[in-house]
Amino acid sequence: MRQRLAVGNWKMHGSLPENRTLLEALAAAAGPDRVICAVCVPFPYLAQAQAALGGSRVAWGAQNVSQHPKGAFTGEVSAAMLREFGCRYVLVGHSERRQLFGEDDATVVAKAKAALAAGLTPIFCVGETLAEREAGVTQQVVGRQVSAAAEGLGNEGLGAVVLAYEPVWAIGTGKTATPAQAQEVHAFVRGLLKARSASLAASVPVLYGGSVKAANAAELFAMADVDGGLVGGASLVAEEFVAICRAAGGQE
Repeated sequence: MRQRLAVGNWKMHGSLPENRTLLEALAAAAGPDRVICAVCVPFPYLAQAQAALGGSRVAWGAQNVSQHPKGAFTGEVSAAMLREFGCRYVLVGHSERRQLFGEDDATVVAKAKAALAAGLTPIFCVGETLAEREAGVTQQVVGRQVSAAAEGLGNEGLGAVVLAYEPVWAIGTGKTATPAQAQEVHAFVRGLLKARSASLAASVPVLYGGSVKAANAAELFAMADVDGGLVGGASLVAEEFVAICRAAGGQE
């Protein structure tokens, strides 16, 4: 059975006082047993997340990682450093990293490899831009990105990641793929996994990311191939994120 997840991506938001209130509320909330709830926070707040969430049912992680294990890479953060702060997850290939910072498929795969080598679970993001969707090349784009992961990581590595489909046109725009649109791409991704291995298709979670809110989460997560969500702005509001975690577990 595939794991269900709801993962919050704080992006470049937060402050020590604001975080304290949010993290304490998340740690105190009892989420569904069958769902892993996690937050990916900015690097400076990893120690705070570790202190606040340690011993709770909420996991934590980072939003980026270097592909290099150590060395003269000023400003970079290695996977081993993230492990020291108790991280379980790390985002790789988020559309903002691809679009704004020029990360290509090879770089994203290298980061996923570094994360796996350190015992972290990469949340490997894929998705198309609005122009690509309107051009009718969604499957070509997403297929290329998933294939890069498969070829670079191999079946064993791919089996240890979480995939996240995030249509770039629905991130931070208020637009959301309809449940049917999300399911169509998720089913396509599941088919790519199945072409490599039936066990991969049965075990690798595929999350949906793109303006997920408490109001639309249950409908999105009810789709057969949607295993939870990668949540942006709504993860900064405790009540919203807790509701999304419950929706991922089939609870209203």
